[in-house]
Order: sequence, then C-alpha cells, then structure tokens
Amino acid sequence: MVRDLIRPEGSWVALITPFDTKGRVDMEGFKRLVDFQAHHKTGGLLLMGSTGEPTSLSHGERREIISEMAPYCRGKIPVFFGVACGSTEATIELAQFAEEKGADGIMLVVPPYIAPPQPAVYSYLKTICQSVNIAVAVYNNPARVIVNIDPPTIIKLFEECSNLVADKEAVPSVVQLASVMEGTGNRIRLLCCDAPNYALTIPTLGMGGHGTANVTGNAAPREMAELSKPWKSWEDVVRGRSLYFEYLPLMEAAYSATNPVAIKAMVKLMGLPSGDPRPPLPKIEGEKLKPLEEVIRRFKLKEKYGLIVTP
Repeated sequence: MVRDLIRPEGSWVALITPFDTKGRVDMEGFKRLVDFQAHHKTGGLLLMGSTGEPTSLSHGERREIISEMAPYCRGKIPVFFGVACGSTEATIELAQFAEEKGADGIMLVVPPYIAPPQPAVYSYLKTICQSVNIAVAVYNNPARVIVNIDPPTIIKLFEECSNLVADKEAVPSVVQLASVMEGTGNRIRLLCCDAPNYALTIPTLGMGGHGTANVTGNAAPREMAELSKPWKSWEDVVRGRSLYFEYLPLMEAAYSATNPVAIKAMVKLMGLPSGDPRPPLPKIEGEKLKPLEEVIRRFKLKEKYGLIVTP
C-alpha cells in the first residue's frame, strides 16, 4: 500500500556531500548543512544526486548516509536519496534500504555508462518504482548518463506507477518539458535544474512547472527559494522574471566548473562544511577562487546567512 507521498514543489536543493580533511564523509557536517537548508526556506533536499558525487561513494558510504540522514531530516525537511546503481538488483536493494530507514523518497537516473535502449530504461524505472511504497522522482540528465528518458517513457511510467511523483529535467529542450506536462495533464511535479546554459527555469515555471531541483541553493538557499516558487499570478510572473536575472550571476558561479567543483568551493568559502571533491575531480584553488569570492561578496552571502566570524 502506498503511504502519503511527498510531492516536491519550490526549491529542492541538490545537496553536496561534505568530506573531512581526510576525504571521509563528514556526517556532522551533513547535519549542519541540513539545518542550514531547513532554516532558510528550502522546500526539500536531494542527497546523492550528481551534486552529491554518488559515483565516488562506496556502497557502504551510501548506506551510511541514508542511515544517518533519513532519520535526521525527519520532521525538519523532506529528503529524497539518489539510489541508482549499475544494476537493477543493486538499485532495488538500496531503494528498499532507504524506505526502511524512513526516507521520504528516492531519485532515479538511468544507470550511467551502459547506455540502455528506451524499453530497458522503462523496465528499469518501473521495476524500481514497484519495489518501494515511498515517493519516486526520475532525474533526466542525458549529459551525464548518455541516454535521455523520452517523454513517452515518463508518461507511461506515471500512468502505471502511483508513487512516481516528480520529474527533474536537466536537458536543453523545452519541448521535452512541454511534452511531459501535456502527457501527464500537469499532474506530475515538474522540476528543472538551474544550469544557466540550459536556462530552463523561466520556461518551466511559465508552463506551470512546480519549481527547481537546484545546485545554487547550496550557497544561496533563500534566493533559490524565491526564484523557484511556482507562478500562480501575473505578479509571480513579473517577480520571477526579475529574480532570474538578478540571481543569474550566482547560478553562473555555481556552474563555472564541472558540478560539484564550483559549488563545493563556494560553500567552503562561506565557511560551511564542504571539503574538496573526490579525485579525479579537481578542487579550485589560488587565483581561480577570486571570481567565486567576488560573487559571494557581491550578494553579501556571508552577512546574509550569519557566517561572518567576529574576532
């Protein structure tokens, strides 16, 4: 029996995975980041999406993150965990583990590298959806996994899987958004990434989409919460359009290097738990940090979020 399902809306932040100075997962840092997001109007969290470096985490680390963070987030902020693995069997195991530990939902991408055909994508996603009773979001990111989740596949899954609640789109195609919206009768929660080179936020909200699953909110949660509100009036349209251009420099900074390289550097500069990306991803250092420092100063993020350390 499907229990009450979380249906994402507004700003869902794709949270970084913080590491300590020895490169281990920083669980206390994770908790601090969750509290930071919960206190600053973020609607929900996505853990171990592409921003969370899931392919650099061991299976044991992924289970540990779920074990620690699912109960910690309970009552504070909704949380979905990325559980996609290289095989259907392993994904089912991690999805069911997340459900057992009290996760609000799971997020699924096409398994990377293997490039399955569309019928296999459909079978994989449906099998995982039917293996749990919690909410499921699909994450369409062909730039990372090679294969697009075509709109007919999403629409068919939505019709057949009552716990499929959301579609996060990270694809430079407005027609993909429109096809999903039309095919599901605007009943699936449509979220887009905030990558400036895709520029999906205004088209998504303009078509009646429900918000963003964003990276920039790691450093600027209130700004992204404002920007990600669904448009329900003409005033929302005018305000949303203005906010997009106002906050565009923040989004450009967050995506100025391969995700999550730039955003981890920004979070670290703000004095929040971050650590460096796991190799082979590089860290940003030296002169290359200056543009990120400048945008943090420009928007007074440290001051706004009370992160200035007084001697």
